[in-house]
Amino acid sequence: MPSLSLSETLHRLMHAYKTQLLSDIASQEIGLPITHIRALKGVCRNPESTAQSIALRMQRDKAQITRVLNELQQGGLITKIDNPKDGRSQLLRPTAEGEKIMTQISTSELKTVARMTQALSSAEVETFIKLANRISKSVDEAAAVKSGADCHAQESLSGKPKNTNDKEAVETHLMAVNATGENHNE
Repeated sequence: MPSLSLSETLHRLMHAYKTQLLSDIASQEIGLPITHIRALKGVCRNPESTAQSIALRMQRDKAQITRVLNELQQGGLITKIDNPKDGRSQLLRPTAEGEKIMTQISTSELKTVARMTQALSSAEVETFIKLANRISKSVDEAAAVKSGADCHAQESLSGKPKNTNDKEAVETHLMAVNATGENHNE
């Protein structure tokens, strides 16, 4: 049997991880859609999270993420407090119930990883993590370069900056991805 291409292998791995994780989450009777779970994870893992930083980390429209965050708040899983560094935004914090759900999600993630890596040695897992992080970093860096090039091209055509916050947005995105230590496409 011929070996699979890297893209096929990554696709199969990602699908296997998602399927197993969703199964483990369902067994804990966590009734949240995956987008809500990802947003809650972002809030729990980053004490400086805002709606904008969650939207950037998840690569979703801010209006969509705002709706998700409002539903999490209405469900008693997060709270919003005024951001002392920026009066226009609010910091997001998990409630005790949100922390409890996050503990269940983390348990599900650990079970999933244990099942998926049971045939690997510790050294193999460590090597895989290093390689996967290098791949993710190169994708993030390429996206940052592309975003900067797109901004520069727009400036060249119009003679004025497309958006003076583009560089800040890219830097915020990269910081959010690095702060959570996870892939934004999970």
